[in-house]
Amino acid sequence: MRGALLVAGTTSDAGKSVLVAGLCRMLARRGVRVAPFKAQNMSNNSVVTLDGGEIGRAQALQARACGLEPSVRFNPVLLKPGSDRTSQLVVRGKAMTTVGARDYMQHRQWLRAVVAEDLESLRSEFDVVICEGAGSPAEINLRATDLANMGLAEAAQIPVVVVGDIDRGGVLAHLFGTVAVLSPSDQALIAGFVINKFRGDVALLEPGLDQLRSLTGRPTLGVIPFADDLWLDAEDSLGVTGNAPVGRPGPPVGSAWLTVAAVRLPRISNSTDVEALACEPGVAVSWVTDPSRIRDADLVVIPGSKSTVSDLEWLRSTGLADEIIARVGRGQAVLGVCGGYQMLGNSIVDEVESGSGITAGLGLLDLDIEFASDKVLAQVTGSADGISVSGYEIHHGRVVHNGDRPLLADSGGVLEGSVRGSVRGTHWHGLLESDDFRRSLLREIAVPGFVAAPDTSVAAVREQQLDLLADLVEQHLDQDLLEKLINGGAPIGLPVIASALEA
Repeated sequence: MRGALLVAGTTSDAGKSVLVAGLCRMLARRGVRVAPFKAQNMSNNSVVTLDGGEIGRAQALQARACGLEPSVRFNPVLLKPGSDRTSQLVVRGKAMTTVGARDYMQHRQWLRAVVAEDLESLRSEFDVVICEGAGSPAEINLRATDLANMGLAEAAQIPVVVVGDIDRGGVLAHLFGTVAVLSPSDQALIAGFVINKFRGDVALLEPGLDQLRSLTGRPTLGVIPFADDLWLDAEDSLGVTGNAPVGRPGPPVGSAWLTVAAVRLPRISNSTDVEALACEPGVAVSWVTDPSRIRDADLVVIPGSKSTVSDLEWLRSTGLADEIIARVGRGQAVLGVCGGYQMLGNSIVDEVESGSGITAGLGLLDLDIEFASDKVLAQVTGSADGISVSGYEIHHGRVVHNGDRPLLADSGGVLEGSVRGSVRGTHWHGLLESDDFRRSLLREIAVPGFVAAPDTSVAAVREQQLDLLADLVEQHLDQDLLEKLINGGAPIGLPVIASALEA
């Protein structure tokens, strides 16, 4: 097998990322040398690569599915939204500048060359490259400057399959409409469809799929059933909604549950940090936006933020800040990660991200933060009270004063994080994936009757989910047609659907 395929979606959160991960793991299990690629991603969930850059978390998961370490080549362009109108532009892992929607258009030409070069490099090195689109290819207002969908498929002559989420309803119209609004030349690259998250008897859906093929001339490669167990490493913010549970926790080992309230900040980043807690039996994790929902929680987590000062002001305006301060006064546990850690201190000096100068923090840690223009990007290891830990850092804020006990020390002996009473904070993302550290934290905050499971492994849960994805793809997609598309390149002779673009 040798070639490439692009997985596009009718909408954001249609299932592109997980389908790519499943395809990658399935091919890797067969001994195919496969790599993922997303030309342009927009996400505040990112990870640090071994080559010292920053890419979208979905591409890191897809790399793992391939048996590869994350690389900036897998996601050469990353946009990290800091507001409704601006995003930080990250190119080949390094933050370049802050752009608005119109400003970004000016960068497209040289970014197109970056994307083409990295894709060509991967295709020369690997047997198969599975590409992920961005948003929807039907955003025809952006087609002239598109880097990740039909623009990429046209430039590289890659066949495209379009995935739609039937759980949201209207999937047949979404699939038909996605093709219909495209130009004839773009339509020629759409080779087929995939239905995602189906519940029920597929025989009831088949007449609709037959009609879809009759209308478009394109087959449906398969119907992937809904799987409750697939929830780890959610990248899209659509999956992180206020007052919603995280994951599918198993029953408690002891007689009591532990409750975790994770604050759903407006500009949340690396929301996946709390997912490690949700892997634990008997630990119920929920996203919250209401002060009443954190009052009785056993642990409150304030996660990272792409707009720390703005999200701190939101905490205050919603009453969450007052409730967090009150719970600390009662000796209840609070954990801040990265931006959430910075909010817990005395002051934040920020002329970089918000330009707001000096902002008072919540005053729960003896900590002062000052933002610098260059970003800290590092994979890190160390020790916390004799427990081996690892993680990664992505932040502009620097600690200029810490009067509290450190939470841990890195492998070079540099002290990191803070502990004051029931409050903990760290700049390290991924720290809770260190199984022994997470268990130690749970034991410290445990309520009577709660018992921390002795053997939960987040890495093992992730591997199980990747294998489940591969199983679903292998069992429910037409393997012969899939191999034909990957090997054969862009399809030839598919019909054009009459659309308003032809008028």
